Amino acid sequence: MIGRLNHVAIAVPDLAGATAVYRTALGAEVTEPQPHPEHGVTVVFVTLPNTKIEFLEPLGEGSPIRAFLDRNPGGGVHHLCYEVEDIRAARDRLLAQGARILGSPEPKTGAHGKPVLFLHPKDFLGTLVELEQA
Repeated sequence: MIGRLNHVAIAVPDLAGATAVYRTALGAEVTEPQPHPEHGVTVVFVTLPNTKIEFLEPLGEGSPIRAFLDRNPGGGVHHLCYEVEDIRAARDRLLAQGARILGSPEPKTGAHGKPVLFLHPKDFLGTLVELEQA
């Protein structure tokens, strides 16, 4: 069902600092910051030959990333995103198997402009999983 790893998301308390580390120390190609108020985050993507790294910085006090950073002040891996061919079929299969979707079971538009869903970390070995339509 899952396809390739689309990205690894890292929550960061300082987006500019994180970007500078990857751009300067590692020589990575990094996008400009993109605010996503509907998700409560500002994101930057680091482009790699085989996947991406997504830096997430809270956008506003109601950001879901804020609670993560309160527990992990230095930041850390927040979620893994896998591509799926048909997000609704993947959702239906997962629900039938007892998996839990965070929030609405209807896909939302993610940072890449494609439908996404988040799966409860307790159902996936303690890891928050994002599914994105390929």
